[in-house]
Amino acid sequence: MFNEFMDIQILSTFAGLTGSVMIIVQFTKSLVKNKFEDYIVRLYSFVIALILTFVFASKGYRIEDIIVTIINAIMITMTSMGGYELITDPKARKTCNKK
Repeated sequence: MFNEFMDIQILSTFAGLTGSVMIIVQFTKSLVKNKFEDYIVRLYSFVIALILTFVFASKGYRIEDIIVTIINAIMITMTSMGGYELITDPKARKTCNKK
């Protein structure tokens, strides 16, 4: 995978930001889940992605740039959450309970 530590160049990529969000959220998730409900973890993931995206991959501060950065943070959040599920339980099958 990596043969060097993460740096700003890696953090400015989609894969670098996704991996960073995944690592940060999984490392601190137990703290969040102890105080809040499960759905807050998704919001927490988005906040982490938004902060990292604005710091390392923002294109500028015009309204268009801010909107694109927010959309990119949403994509990073969704990818990091799905990536974690893929790694931890690759054969998971979701079932619906119909009553």
